[in-house]
Parts: sequence; C-alpha cells; structure tokens
Amino acid sequence: MSDSDSDLFDASASQFRSSRAPLADRMRPRTLDEYIGQDHILGPGRLLRRSIEADRVTSVIFYGPPGTGKTTLARIIANTTRSHFRTLNAVLAGVKDIRAAISDAETRLKLHQQRTILFIDEVHRFNKAQQDALLPHVENGTVTFIGATTENPYFEVIKALVSRSRIFELQSLTENDLRRVAEFALANEERGYGRRRVVVDEAALDHLVSTANGDARSLLNALELAVETTSDGEPVTLVTAEESIQKRAVLYDKEGDAHYDTISAFIKSLRGSDPDASMYWMGRMLYAGEDPRFIIRRMLIFAAEDIGLADPRAIQVAISCAQAFEWVGMPEGRFHLAQCCLYLATAPKSNSTYTFFDALKYVENEQSGEVPNPLKDGNRDAEGLGHGKGYLYPHAYHNHYVAQQYLPDNMQGVYFYEPSDMGYERTIKERLDYWRSRDSETDLKRRVERYAEKDEGAAHEPDEGTSSEDS
Repeated sequence: MSDSDSDLFDASASQFRSSRAPLADRMRPRTLDEYIGQDHILGPGRLLRRSIEADRVTSVIFYGPPGTGKTTLARIIANTTRSHFRTLNAVLAGVKDIRAAISDAETRLKLHQQRTILFIDEVHRFNKAQQDALLPHVENGTVTFIGATTENPYFEVIKALVSRSRIFELQSLTENDLRRVAEFALANEERGYGRRRVVVDEAALDHLVSTANGDARSLLNALELAVETTSDGEPVTLVTAEESIQKRAVLYDKEGDAHYDTISAFIKSLRGSDPDASMYWMGRMLYAGEDPRFIIRRMLIFAAEDIGLADPRAIQVAISCAQAFEWVGMPEGRFHLAQCCLYLATAPKSNSTYTFFDALKYVENEQSGEVPNPLKDGNRDAEGLGHGKGYLYPHAYHNHYVAQQYLPDNMQGVYFYEPSDMGYERTIKERLDYWRSRDSETDLKRRVERYAEKDEGAAHEPDEGTSSEDS
C-alpha cells in the first residue's frame, strides 16, 4: 500500500470535497474553532487543545461512541501539525502495513528529521500480534501513535500501549451541540446549504436533533435526506423529518461498553426500586436487539441477589415469567418480561443472600472446627463411637425449636445472617431474634448437659425410618 493510498490526510484530502460528497463528510470541521462539543477536553486551556495548537501531540487514544468526532480530531491534527501524518484502518491493515508505515517513518526521521504521526482508526480491531508489532516503535519514538476506538481501550488495547498513551474519552453530543451542528450546516455557503433557499421548521429540527442520539453523523445524514427531498423554498416539515430519520439509532453493541452500561443501568434501576427507569432500560435493550433470554437471566439472578427473603415470591414470579416466555416467545413474550420487571422493581429489597459469601470467607480464612458430636451421623457408629448422642430433635419441642449447638466450638457466637426489616424478612428477623436470645452460651450448655443424659423420651431423634440424610 503506497503513501498516497494509505494517507487520508495528505494535501489533497485537506481540500474540500466535491459537492457530491455526503453532507456529513463535507461538514467535517477542519480547525478547532469549527469543532463543536467535547469542551471537557477541548475547551480553552485544556491539555488536548494546547497540545494541538502547539503541535506537541503525544501518543493518544480517542475513545467514544460513533459520531462524536474522533476521526475529525485526527483530521484537525493532520491539518495543523508539521509532522508527516499517516493513517491506517485496523479493519484493512495487517502487520505488513504496520511495518511499511514504520519503515517510512524511520526514513523520514533519518533523512529529513521529520516526525511521523500514525493514526489508526478502529484500533480495537487490531489483534494482539498487530498491536505488539506497533508497540516498540511507539516506545522508541519512531512514531507518535493516535488511535480511535468505540470500545473501552482498557479492555481492547494491550496494556503496554495504553500505558504509553493518553486516553481522551469523547462523549455523545448534547442536543444543544447537535443543534449548532445543524445550524452550521444550513448556514455554511461553501460546504453546506447556505447558498440554497432551505427552510427547516422548528419542529422538524427539534425532531432531527432529539432522535440523533448524540451522533452528529446521524443528524447530518438525516438532515441531508430531508433537504434533498424537499424543493428549494419549501419548508422541511416534521413529517419529512420523521421520514428521514425513521428510527432512533440506539447506541448498543452487544460486545461493547454500551451493552454493559445499559444492563448495569437496568439492574441498578431495579435495585433502586424505580419501575419507570427499569422499564425504559429494558425497552432500550429490546429495541436494540438484545436477546430477551439474557434479560430474563439477569432478572432471575436479581430476584435472589437483591430481593431474596424480603419477598420469597419474587424468584417464583421470575421463574414463572421465564417459563411463560419460552411458551409464548416474541413479540407477546414482552408482556411477561414487563410483568417480571415491574414486580422486581416494586418488591421490597434485601441482599441478605450475600451472607453465603461471608460464611465462605470464614471457611477460607479460619481453621475448620470439628462437627459437634450431636450433629454427627449416628446411623453407622452410634454404639461404638457415640456419634449423634445428645442430639435434640426439634420437632419434639414446643414450636418445633430447641436451643442446641450447631456450629463448631470455636465459632460460638458467630452470626452471618442478619435479616433486614424489609418485607417478609421482618417476620424472619423477629423469629430469629427470639431464637438467638434463647441461644446464649450458658443456656446452651445447661440444656446440652441436661438432655445429653436422656437416652429415651421425646427428646431423642426417632430411630426407625431415619436415613443418614435425615440425620
């Protein structure tokens, strides 16, 4: 691949495209003054702006959703730098192309003392071998690396390359930013519609802006379609705008950050007992094509993890809705998804099932205690070793409860489960508090000593019909 083929930012590319080029391409900002949005990294005095203006850009990675200006920033740098600017697209380029670009950079540095900035679009598409091939030349300064990615670079780019780059996260454009983009395109005489009699109704512009989902490219594509299908002098109406951008371009990649961020927002809304937000995020996932079974699976987990015994019916509802969905399928199965979502969102909450991990941590970190003798299996060696002797059969006592030792000796007084005051767990808490109040060490020893002497009577476990598992 020659320099002229691979370099999208050479002198010829810096000229305005022909009038037949797409509006989104024609309206790409060429300078920082034309760039709209991203004030958090490009506002007056910000590091990135100062670096570009001073032509002191170091290795950076631009990370953000589509249409937020990552490639545009690379173009602006290409237009302002005195360095040679070369680009590769990670979808098309291989290790051979990287080596060719590095060889050219080494020659320029040696013969002309000119730096090379290597821009790699969609850098997350590079595999590890390709990224490893680039790394040493970034380290020794042969090239200054600029990458653009829609995926989180901390997951998709090798750590060594990330550590040698400054990460700048670009955010979806606000509606105010998008309105400025549209107005700039309508007013610009050289690249936009400033020389034509274009009138856009306020309601139509509002619709285009609100449905662009923070994506300037999506907005300009829809605006171009609306204008080009309307006669000069005729207003672009709301109906035309709706036809031009028929469906919101929901940002959702099942393998990307948006996937994880959206499911996170869904779960946190359920946990926060907000049925409206929960329904919104679930609707957003389904609209974008998410597998409904993935959502069901997460709700099944949520029912036990975040509701638990505060409402034991929650897991039953979740399972029933999951089974009903399998019978019905889409699209009617959305009713079952909605019912499950609303039930979980409005149910009382408790995360007491995390008690298991407290117990597990205790097992991992503490010395295991011996099983108390009364709890041992007495079906095999009760006569020889006395296993199971002294066990108090709870069903033989009032309220089917009797205080006795269930934990090893070294764990007396250790409590893992602390019920909340929410929902059904309030009842559990009252019952457990009563049991634990009777379970003091002194009272326990007294009861064990008193009943251990008894081999007959109601206090002993029935012998017949009792298996090892029952004991």
